[in-house]
Amino acid sequence: MSGGKLAAGDSPRSASSADELERLFGDPYDEGNPVGYAPLLEADDRAEMFGDGEALLDDFRLNAEFVPVEYGGRLSRLDDLVEVMRAVYRRDPSLGLGYGASSLISSVNVWTAGNHEQRRQVADLLLRNGKVAAAYHELAHGNDMAGTEMNAVPTAGGWCLNGRKEVVTNIRRADAMVLFTRTGPGNGSRNHSQIFVEKSHVPAGRIDYLPRYRTVGMRGVQLGGAVFRDCPVESGALIGRQGQGLETAMRSFQITRATLPAMMTGILDSALRATMLHVTGRTLYGGRAGDLPHVRSILTGAFTDLLICEAFSLVAVRAIHLLPSASSLYSAAAKYAVAGGLLRATDRLASVMGAEFFRRDGRQAIFQKLLRDLKPVGFGHAARAACQTTILPQLGVLSRRPGSPATPPAALFRIDADLVPPAFDALAVSSRGRDPLGSSLDELSDALAGEGGDRTVREHVAHLRAELREIREKAGGLAPHELTFTADADSYDLVERYVNVLVAVGCLQVWRHNRDGDDGFLAEPLWLHAALGRLRTGWNQHVVASPSVEDGLFAQMSARLTENRSFGLLGRRLYGA
Repeated sequence: MSGGKLAAGDSPRSASSADELERLFGDPYDEGNPVGYAPLLEADDRAEMFGDGEALLDDFRLNAEFVPVEYGGRLSRLDDLVEVMRAVYRRDPSLGLGYGASSLISSVNVWTAGNHEQRRQVADLLLRNGKVAAAYHELAHGNDMAGTEMNAVPTAGGWCLNGRKEVVTNIRRADAMVLFTRTGPGNGSRNHSQIFVEKSHVPAGRIDYLPRYRTVGMRGVQLGGAVFRDCPVESGALIGRQGQGLETAMRSFQITRATLPAMMTGILDSALRATMLHVTGRTLYGGRAGDLPHVRSILTGAFTDLLICEAFSLVAVRAIHLLPSASSLYSAAAKYAVAGGLLRATDRLASVMGAEFFRRDGRQAIFQKLLRDLKPVGFGHAARAACQTTILPQLGVLSRRPGSPATPPAALFRIDADLVPPAFDALAVSSRGRDPLGSSLDELSDALAGEGGDRTVREHVAHLRAELREIREKAGGLAPHELTFTADADSYDLVERYVNVLVAVGCLQVWRHNRDGDDGFLAEPLWLHAALGRLRTGWNQHVVASPSVEDGLFAQMSARLTENRSFGLLGRRLYGA
């Protein structure tokens, strides 16, 4: 490891970090670029992490983005962190997970429940370019964390660990790990804890590593396992209180469920760029492939999906700062909705790429890697289905408490808003019936009616209010067993409908609160019409926007391609722009 604490005046830097990282990455299509697509794909073919990319991120000190400012890092806003990580995911998703996100997943548990000394340990390790693994998973139990068999028994000097963890990113090459383990008998919610293990403090021979797991996507990511045999750790390794492990995980999941899918929108951004470059340079039936109506519909549909995903991600990520008591609801909704939207959009783009989508050579060879690497967004760390089971029991409470007296703050939606640093320890396990976002529909409807503005938007708002009323009525009639993981398909369909309403309201509020901003495209209702129309049909990929809306969206896409700007909500200038 190299590096150390940031120099004076170097923190915080996140506002410009994403731009700086884009500059360092350079043009991915430049064959002479040591961190371009050509060497990146060679590393992927070898199923190795991209060494030059990791070296660049070491020099950039990416880990500082995961460390709160008070501990010497650059983390003061989660939305800024997302923007930095989107630059990484746009270039190489394996770097995004294997270098960056794996340490974020583990460290947020320490920021959430750890003591000062543990936070200092993790901060110092990360700021020296070290890695921390999140050792949660056991293949026999999947997302059923209460079934964890890994066991920690108290001893005179601390704890003795026995058991195994599997399919853990960087478990072999990490300097430390956050271990989820049983510390009591039974499957209750207070029988598990989290323990911080620094490998340098473990006697030799107490941890045996399992063979690496080979994967189709994220091929360079080092997924492995470990067996712990009478492994001693000191008493100060316990994160939080004994028996608090599941609660800490449920709170820290809110951070990762919101931020990780938000980061991975960068994959769709790059996939859309590769597809646009392909169709603009391809001739079919005597004209450009991009001029074919069906092709254009798929492209503008994917663009719309990307805007939807980034708009709702903005809301879910900022809710951790501004609405920590309701964040459990919005983070689970973000993981479910954004992951699904990204997967569907990229699959549709593959149909436009045709035979090119699985080529491992040629100018757009990156597409097949992006397509493969995106797949874990739906099941990695916390599966989409697990997010549904987080939302479902809260639906029952929401049905009994349909209104929320608190209007969500404008900073939840306004892109240029100031934010205070997140208070991770303020995150609540359940929203307890609070849904300021959904409840804002009534105020939003009144405001738009008073303005006498866009009729299409107002009609969509009326539909969403009716949809939310019906969802709440049906949720109120569900039996207790239909609000748990034993629920039938109808209950899960209700969750999907509810999530779609939240996403639509998020898009509406982002549009409404940025109409006076500098971005003319974002201020106009064109993208919103497309987004609301898509969400109204349950993200039906075969429902297309009107010709005038499609033309406007495609013109925006073409301009961004020419100007080398991202296709996401912010239209960020990329390498060389």
